[in-house]
Amino acid sequence: MKKTTLFQVHERLGAKLIDFAGFMMPVQYSSIIAEHKAVRNSVGVFDVSHMGEVFIRGSKALDFVQYITVNDASKLTPGRVQYSAMCYPDGGIVDDLLVYKVSDEEFMLVVNASNKDKDYNWMKENNKFGVEIADESDEYSLLAVQGPDSQRTVEKLCDKKLEMEYYHFFKARCAGVDMIVSRTGYTGELGYELYFKGDEKVAEKVWTELFEAGKEFDIQPVGLGARDSLRLEMGFCLYGHDIDQTTNPLEAGLGWITKLNKNSDFIAKDVLLKVKAEGLKRKLVAMSSEEKAFPRQGYDITVDSKKVGCVTSGTVSPMLEKPIAMGYVDTEYSREGSQVNFLIRGKEIPAKLVKLPFIKK
Repeated sequence: MKKTTLFQVHERLGAKLIDFAGFMMPVQYSSIIAEHKAVRNSVGVFDVSHMGEVFIRGSKALDFVQYITVNDASKLTPGRVQYSAMCYPDGGIVDDLLVYKVSDEEFMLVVNASNKDKDYNWMKENNKFGVEIADESDEYSLLAVQGPDSQRTVEKLCDKKLEMEYYHFFKARCAGVDMIVSRTGYTGELGYELYFKGDEKVAEKVWTELFEAGKEFDIQPVGLGARDSLRLEMGFCLYGHDIDQTTNPLEAGLGWITKLNKNSDFIAKDVLLKVKAEGLKRKLVAMSSEEKAFPRQGYDITVDSKKVGCVTSGTVSPMLEKPIAMGYVDTEYSREGSQVNFLIRGKEIPAKLVKLPFIKK
């Protein structure tokens, strides 16, 4: 079992640790609801050092990224980030990821921890451009600082003003350590990611200084449990739940990152063009209920006692205090405002299709 550079810190804080993607990771420290609300109302810190960082280098770096991802990386300039996905030839999703343009000849691809090895092998298999593909995941620690007070917290440690737009990044020194500082986030709140190298001592120094800087805002450590409920309130997809190799980006509501008209060819472009032309058979939808219930992945979605789909993610929203879920339904039942049911232990619980995000920011 792998451990992040901050494992001992999490142990000292009394975190509940679980096996996640081969790492011992904190799922919660105090309670998922308290940590969730800390991010919505002030500032929280996630150790997400288990994520993968793969660097693409060479004169054909852009050509490779264009071929392997569905978004149009030619639109990126150095210092910009793009949300994208990689697909199999049949249109199924290999992974969703972030593409960082470091320079014309260098990109950093940030991939999901559970898919890192699979993604790296997929990239190598499809390297027809002779680029260098370097998995540097084990060299980097990664902290995500999220919440309304995140800027005021991180800025205290940083030698640059954090006046960057959403989906941008720069290199800076924070807490005396060289870092890549970006502004993306998986919570819907203002937030920053700190990528840095170094051993446990370096990581603990950064963590300690971050918590000292955020003390006035009641900064809290946050685990993977609240990370999941936060992203679900915003309707962000989670690989292995809402997207996987059996789903394509168009039915998953990711048409906005799937640039079928970009000048270069990419894996599955022909298949996705066909899917679009023929029309979607199912769609990923958002649902909420006024009933007391807990929709979970795998529960059937029904209309008039007939199964029309399946829940992929569900929880009771800590902010709305009611059940929310995402799932795939047959297209004819996908209209916003439609009534459906969650089938929970043989009982149909009424729900309604709503527009994302569940929490309006």
